[in-house]
Amino acid sequence: MNDNNNHNDKIIIKGLNFYYGSKQALYNVTIAVKENEVTALIGPSGCGKTTFLRCLNRMHDLYAGNRYEGEIILDNANILDKGLDLIKLRSKIGMVFQKPTPFPMSVFDNIAFGLKLNGISKKSELAALVEKALKDSALWDEIKDRLNESALSLSGGQQQRLCIARAIAVQPDVILMDEPCSALDPVATAKIEDMMTELKRNYTVVIVTHNMQQAARVSEWTGFFMMGEVKEFDKTQKIFTTPSNQMTEDYITGRFG
Repeated sequence: MNDNNNHNDKIIIKGLNFYYGSKQALYNVTIAVKENEVTALIGPSGCGKTTFLRCLNRMHDLYAGNRYEGEIILDNANILDKGLDLIKLRSKIGMVFQKPTPFPMSVFDNIAFGLKLNGISKKSELAALVEKALKDSALWDEIKDRLNESALSLSGGQQQRLCIARAIAVQPDVILMDEPCSALDPVATAKIEDMMTELKRNYTVVIVTHNMQQAARVSEWTGFFMMGEVKEFDKTQKIFTTPSNQMTEDYITGRFG
C-alpha cells in the first residue's frame, strides 16, 4: 500500500473480525478509507463486502447475537465502543441500499425526514436544505415540480437518487452505497456514477459493486474481498492493471467469480 502518505484517512479499520452469532464472516480486515475519495469493494458473492460495509455504520446491531472485534476509527474514536450513540453515528455515516427504499410519502417529506429528526423544523430552512440535497444528487431539475407527489411515483433510477439525496440531506461525512446500481438500467447507472464523482468533493464514499467496470470508473481505491478477508487494497488503477495478488488478478480477468 504505497503512496498513502499524502492522503487523509477518514476511517481507519484495524483488525476487524465480525461474527454472525458463532459464524465468523470477516477476518482481520485492516484498511484505511481516504477522505473525499471513492473506495470500491469488489469480490465474488458472499465474500464479505456487504458485511464489511454494514460494520461501518453498525447496521448489524439491528440483529441480536452479531458481534465485532477490532477497531473502526472515525474522528479519533472507535465506533465499535459499547456506549456509542448509534443515531448520531448513522447521521455521520449515511447508507444507500441495493434496491431504492423511498418512504411512502412525498418527495419533499422523504428528504425532510432526517432533517426533522435532527431538530430542523423551520419551513424555509427545510425547503432550502431539501433543494440543496436534490441539486447535489442531480435530481432537482427533473423533479422540482413534483415535490408533493409520492416518492413511489418516481422511476427506479430517480428513486435511488432520491435515497442518495435523503442520505446527504443531513450532511454526513461518509456515504456507504451497497450496489446502488444493480437494480437500475444503464442510463440511470451512468447518472449515479456521474453523481459519485461530484459527491466526493464534499463526502467520502464507499461503494460495494459487482460491476468491475464501475469500480474502475468511479473509484480511486479498491479493496478485493475473498472469503471474508481483504486480499488486496490499493489504488484502483494498480489493482486493475498490475495487482500484486494472484487471486485479485484471477478475479479481475474473469477466471472465477
